Amino acid sequence: MDRLFGGWTALVLLFLYLPIVVLVAYSFNASRLNIVWTGFTLHWYGELWHNQPILGALRNSLIVAAGATLVSVVLGTLGAWLLHRYRYRFSGAIQSLLCAPMVMPEIVMGISLLVFFACLGLQLGFTTVIIAHVTFCFPFVLVAVQARLHGLDPALEEAALDLGARPWQAFWLVIVPCLRPAILAGGLMAFTLSMDELIVTFFTAGPNSATLPLRVFGLAKIGLNPMLNALSALFVAATVAAVLGFERMRQRG
Repeated sequence: MDRLFGGWTALVLLFLYLPIVVLVAYSFNASRLNIVWTGFTLHWYGELWHNQPILGALRNSLIVAAGATLVSVVLGTLGAWLLHRYRYRFSGAIQSLLCAPMVMPEIVMGISLLVFFACLGLQLGFTTVIIAHVTFCFPFVLVAVQARLHGLDPALEEAALDLGARPWQAFWLVIVPCLRPAILAGGLMAFTLSMDELIVTFFTAGPNSATLPLRVFGLAKIGLNPMLNALSALFVAATVAAVLGFERMRQRG
């Protein structure tokens, strides 16, 4: 039975990661058609480094992801604390409404945000993209922080208040340090979702705020481009490095 489960696990992992391995391997393929292997080369990485549209789209993605993550962390943390600390008449309905963007179809959210921005007269650009990304990113932060709050000892805040701390001091100096792992996890999730988002960005981005997923989608519609393999390989390497780095920090902490 152990061998059966082990073999099944190996097949699942092979199914998940074999396409990524092939993609990374073909980023070093000399063929422009990228169908058959013709030789090893680093040419596509050099082409990617000098491709200004892709580099500009990457810069836009980093700007949007950083802004959306910052706002999402603030809103998610404060929202989770308020829902945990105080009791509202319709707290269940409020919780459901806050979590609705997590399961709402992206095309519905994109169209609704586009109509909303048009009614407000907002010109599509970085501001509208960041607002749109915050809409579906901050619930993930809120849920992560709420999970941590449920396991938090309420006596910590009471002890701080008894020792003379004001409510905002107790929150900032006692509660926030205890919530730091959850805040970090929610922030990483928000950053990843923002960097990866395509459909909502398609409806809310302007001509000068096109992100990397939009640029990659446009190139992919033209045909197979080896630079996309090189770009994907770099993202895979960055993801693996980040996971290993955070795992090492976790072990040390």
